[in-house]
Amino acid sequence: MVSAGKIVRYGPNRYSFSDFEAVNKVIYSLGNSCQKSSWYSTWASPGQWSLFSDQSVQRHANNRRLYQATYAMSALVNYEPLVDTCSDLLALRFEEMMKANCPIDLGHWFQCYAFDVIGMITYGKRLGFLDSGHDIGGVIAALENHLGYATLVGIYSGLHKRLFRLMNYWAGAKGAGRAYVLQFTRERIREAQTKPQPILAETQVVAENFLAKFLAKHAASPDTFTAYHILAGCTSNMVAGSDTTAISLSAVLYCLLRNPATMAKLQDEIDSCTARGELSKIPSFKETQQMPYLQAVIKEALRMHPATGLPLERVVPEGGVEILDTFFPEGSIVGVNTWVVHRDRRIFGQDADVFEPGRWLTEDTEILSRMNRHWIPFGLGSRTCIGRHVSVLEMSKLLPRILRDFEFSLDETLKSREWITRNLWFVKPMNFKVNIQTRTAPRGKMNAHDVN
Repeated sequence: MVSAGKIVRYGPNRYSFSDFEAVNKVIYSLGNSCQKSSWYSTWASPGQWSLFSDQSVQRHANNRRLYQATYAMSALVNYEPLVDTCSDLLALRFEEMMKANCPIDLGHWFQCYAFDVIGMITYGKRLGFLDSGHDIGGVIAALENHLGYATLVGIYSGLHKRLFRLMNYWAGAKGAGRAYVLQFTRERIREAQTKPQPILAETQVVAENFLAKFLAKHAASPDTFTAYHILAGCTSNMVAGSDTTAISLSAVLYCLLRNPATMAKLQDEIDSCTARGELSKIPSFKETQQMPYLQAVIKEALRMHPATGLPLERVVPEGGVEILDTFFPEGSIVGVNTWVVHRDRRIFGQDADVFEPGRWLTEDTEILSRMNRHWIPFGLGSRTCIGRHVSVLEMSKLLPRILRDFEFSLDETLKSREWITRNLWFVKPMNFKVNIQTRTAPRGKMNAHDVN
């Protein structure tokens, strides 16, 4: 990576910084939370808000509190059986595709997996992506359209209201991009309500899906948790819940396939845990949290390839701020790019550009604390991704299972070059082709019948 200085001007009145600590204490820290830039406004329909796009610091804080308990890890572990159902189906698809002896786009299948998990935990039913790998209802295409629109139009956000209407007019009844996803979500909500269940108190809804919990919140406080809160919560799951997890899972597999020794070490940990009875056939989340190398691999892959690839823009408040001995007046747009922060050699060492999970297993608490402060794949401060625990749950449970049961190898097209990615906010791999085989025995070991 080529150094470009500590401050880079990448557009009119827009500045990106390489020194995270200098920016964090005046822009992102909870006590100095600044509003997001107008670039984020295009991620919601004109005149509406979402947790991700809301520029109002106070409204975002109020609404986040309404959703917070639903997304807590303590609540999400109740969804493990739903994740397992989708993991079963993905493993079955892998077994079927092996017979064809052709490379598959692993990134696409990870997105199918993530979409069906989101469907299960949001609506109580799979959306059907894992049945055949097809784009159900065209929602993947609509999301891709939304990513392109929001990323590019956000630069000229004043055009959003007019362009949004034009795009949806041209697209027809179901709309385009975000409008299409909103309509898709409304249809799923209507489907769930065609067979209405008794609306329980929120405290009684333990392992129920998000929609059931949102309906309970609405029934208890319809003026506080409105019908729009239900739609916004479900839509946010759809928009953010598939791409981020699919990209992160792809990043882990890609980094491992580029580093066979690391893959071997992780599979050894998986095999050892299995042999000791510490990892079930269907891994539990609790079991995976006792696998230090697995967690280090996940953390390092998300450091090397965080899902988002554009600056986390904030607006300088009234009175201006001083960052790195430079004054930035009110209205300036400032921020850091996660990719830059994650490759800072002052923090992660001279090998910051190298995939090395072992760095997270250091016994030096000062170094570890410093790295953790600079590890921000899910955002930071009050704007940290509210759904991050869903993604962590999915990755922690799926990865040891498929790496124990299958052998993956890069397709010939990827052995001699880096993969190709596209950055439309999400840094998504394109055509991540791999070959799959059954892993018949632990690495370097034989089954009992092989001895006889």
